[in-house]
Amino acid sequence: MEGIKQLATAKRRALLNLPSYSLGEEIWNAVSHGIGAGLSVAALVLLMVFTPKTPVHIFSLLVYSISMILLYVISTLYHALPVTKGKKIFQILDHCTIFFMIAGTYTPMLLLCVKGITGWVMLGVVWAASIIGIVFNVIDMKRYRNFSMACYICIGWSCVFIIKPLVENLNALQLCLLVGGGVLYTIGAVIYAKGKKFAYMHTLFHVFVVAASVMQFFVVFTVVAFI
Repeated sequence: MEGIKQLATAKRRALLNLPSYSLGEEIWNAVSHGIGAGLSVAALVLLMVFTPKTPVHIFSLLVYSISMILLYVISTLYHALPVTKGKKIFQILDHCTIFFMIAGTYTPMLLLCVKGITGWVMLGVVWAASIIGIVFNVIDMKRYRNFSMACYICIGWSCVFIIKPLVENLNALQLCLLVGGGVLYTIGAVIYAKGKKFAYMHTLFHVFVVAASVMQFFVVFTVVAFI
């Protein structure tokens, strides 16, 4: 009976084009990003308590915090759900929220650190590119998988175009944390690409993502929240 049940689950997984993670892997996938969700809520509280109460501060930091919370909550639910159509929907949402968090992380840095025309133009470019990525994921996530991966990395590293104002406004430690977070996200992307070949690689990818988020949170918290 158990064997029949496993075969039925495998068939549903194949029909829905879902990764073949073991139960143990899915538990750790959910737990790792569940921790990220908890840390994101803590980040929201800290930012709202310590940030100056101006509309632009509150708006940009809310966008940033909510984008993190959504990514980690949706990812946790996706990995926690059984193999059903609901899991497939959350898989698509999971990939879409990556774009949302990339743009959300840029928002306070561009509005409160870079500022001016450069900040607003860059903000428009980042959000437009992220929305395009989301649309392609919704249309056909499998078909545009490589395109999405390229977009994640390109949008994430588009900060090279605003390196001058970043260097002018950040100290050495903050720059190291910002770049270090980007490096961890990129390493995580490479691990994600190899995730289907080795057990628990996806969980390792999650660990890199959480670590990168923590590093970049400290940049936002120590600089942007107090400007």
